[in-house]
Amino acid sequence: MAVLRTLVCLTAIGMFMELAMAANHTVGGASGGWDTSTDLQSWVASQTFAVGDNLIFQYTPNHDVHEVTKADHDSCQTSSPLQTYTDGNTVIPLTSPGKRYFICGTLGHCSQGMQIEIDTLATSTPPSASPSPSSPPSASPAPETSPSPANTPESAPGSPLSPDAPSAESPTLASPPTSSANKSSFRTCLTLGFGLVLMVLLAL
Repeated sequence: MAVLRTLVCLTAIGMFMELAMAANHTVGGASGGWDTSTDLQSWVASQTFAVGDNLIFQYTPNHDVHEVTKADHDSCQTSSPLQTYTDGNTVIPLTSPGKRYFICGTLGHCSQGMQIEIDTLATSTPPSASPSPSSPPSASPAPETSPSPANTPESAPGSPLSPDAPSAESPTLASPPTSSANKSSFRTCLTLGFGLVLMVLLAL
């Protein structure tokens, strides 16, 4: 009985982890949509797509969604789509890595910007944070001249000439955490929470 409970628990945890790792990408973002007024290319560039994620198109009846080949995407050709969707709320699972192409089949809309290229990655591991930009190289110091001993002032402690003076360089600011890292932490916490609740229920 205990072995059966353990197997059920592990299976459920795996399912919860898969659900927590998946992300839903609404085309155009919260302030846009699948239409001619949204900068869809900028939205695509801001996203990271991975296997298991869902691509969500929300649109009005004067639009539709055609999945096409790269050649038809580049030429806005709508005569031979791979798939056509017209329900107004299309959810497309990203089930395999690689590139997929979508355009609007309404006459003229593709050439007005309603075309996107989705590059799906094999895993949903967020990219590592970019290192802080290095400080610009300082200019080469001018050659020093040897002043006469009589004209050389003594370097007082704390003065700009003193070797004990604190450095004026400002500290390098740490890069803020990326949104992908925050999303990964949230998913991990959600998964662990589901798993703990399930284990408690099975132990009763």
